[in-house]
Formats: sequence, C-alpha cells, structure tokens
Amino acid sequence: MKGIVLAGGLGTRLHPLTKITNKHLLPVYDKPMIYYPIRALVRAGITDILIVTGGNHSGDFLTLLGNGKEFGLQHLNYTYQEGEGGIAEALGLAEYFAAGEKICVILGDNIIEKSIAKAAEAFRRQPKGARILLKEVPDPERFGVPVLEGDRIVRIEEKPIEPPSRYAVTGIYMYDARVFEIIRGLEPSARGELEITDVNNAYIETGDLAWDILDGWWTDAGTFPSLFRASELVRDMGSKRCE
Repeated sequence: MKGIVLAGGLGTRLHPLTKITNKHLLPVYDKPMIYYPIRALVRAGITDILIVTGGNHSGDFLTLLGNGKEFGLQHLNYTYQEGEGGIAEALGLAEYFAAGEKICVILGDNIIEKSIAKAAEAFRRQPKGARILLKEVPDPERFGVPVLEGDRIVRIEEKPIEPPSRYAVTGIYMYDARVFEIIRGLEPSARGELEITDVNNAYIETGDLAWDILDGWWTDAGTFPSLFRASELVRDMGSKRCE
C-alpha cells in the first residue's frame, strides 16, 4: 500500500501566517506540521509516499524534507496541484503514483496520537473498497459527519448545521484503485471544489465502505484554535513520554 499526504491549499483561515509560507510548513509545537502525517504513514509500515502540494511555497517542501532521510525513507515523491480544486482533485493527481495499488491518504493538517497500523492492516486484507477512520468530537459540525444505522454508515454529511452523530470523519482515508474513476465522475460542489465526502458517499452507495474508530486523540490544525490545540497535545504527549 502506498501513502499520500495532501498538503496543498492556500490556508486562508491561517492568514496572515500563510501569506509567507504553506500552512503545512507551520510549526506544531517543535516540528513542522507536515512531519506528523508522514510519520503516521511510516509508523503504519507505509514507506512509498507522495506529497501533493501547491501554491507559491511548494519548493520549500523539497528544501525541508528532501528524500525523507529523517523519516528513515530512501525517497519521497512530490507533485503539484494548480489552483484550489479541493481535496478530491488533489487526490486525483496521485493516480499515476498509485499505479493500481491501494492507497492511504492523510490530510497534511491532521495530527494523531497513536498508530493507524491496525486499520491499515485491516484494509490490506479488505478485498476492495474504502476504509475511513472516525473520532467522537465536541464540534462535529466542522467536519464530515457519518449518519449511522447500527454499525453501518448510510451516508456522510459535510459540515451539517445539525450533526446526525457526534463523530467526525477524520482526514485519514484508505481507497482501492476505483477511487480515481469516482473522482473523474464528480461534479464540483457549491464551493466549486471536488469534495472528498462525495467520494466516500460513492463507496457507501455500493456497500464498499468500512470504518474504524481512531485510537487516541486526533485534531486538525487548520485554524488558529486547532493549531494551538495541536501544539498543546503534542507537547503534553512528549512530556508524558519523559515521565
């Protein structure tokens, strides 16, 4: 299975910081944000990794990361997203890299406490389809929210005013090669973007989406409050390891 980190976008919610750098290069406590999703993939045994980035500061990723030696990698792959076409459009750029294999996708501003190795192994054994990770959160209206019937997800609602559950769809997605066919068939949303929620709902419609609950804490870091919270969580995690 191959890994993809989506690290494009303009990061407008973090202006003025993102006027001079890519959001995913901002610090989360003592390391650049992009380090955390890369490490999450490596910890899950995924070492063939593509970074999808964009904007005016994309070259800084190569300067910072190189070939991934700091993560124990021999090579990192990069590709460039032009404009602001959404998460699904960014993922579509990875089709050549995936080359028909299963993929694990992580949004570049997602930071987790524990390993996703168990879910990744379950997906490796899964004959086909997709697998997502859910987490109970206090503010599900900020995210895609699953509508649950028993242990089955019947649909996902994007940023609902009245969330149908307390769970958020985290920015960690696992897909088979069909994902690129689905992306090619998407229509832009009202925001003018290709939405990852529409991708996941397409898998739900064919009964091919599985899910797990993510272990440990999880946060995004795409707003000032969540960036601050992410730094606190990482700091506290480091302190506990030193106790």
